[in-house]
Amino acid sequence: MVYYLIVCRSLTYAQRTAAVLERGGITGVVLRAPKSIVGEGCGYAVKVSERRLAQALVLLNRAELRPKGIYIAESDGSYRQVGP
Repeated sequence: MVYYLIVCRSLTYAQRTAAVLERGGITGVVLRAPKSIVGEGCGYAVKVSERRLAQALVLLNRAELRPKGIYIAESDGSYRQVGP
C-alpha cells in the first residue's frame, strides 16, 4: 500500500492535523517523522493513504493548517518530497 507523510512542525500541529482529518472521515496516524526527512531535531508527521491525500489536503486547507512538507514512501524505504 502506498502512503504519504504529511510533515508538521510540532507534535501539537500533527495532533490537530489528525483531528481535522478524522472529523472529515480520513484515518490519519500521528508518528515521528524519519530523520532523513526532518534532519536535526524531532519532527512529527501524519500518515495518510494515497487515495485519501487529495481530500486530506482540501480539509487541511479549509482548517488553515499548512503542512511543512508532503512525502511519499518509496519501495526501497526512502522518502521523496512531493509537496510543499
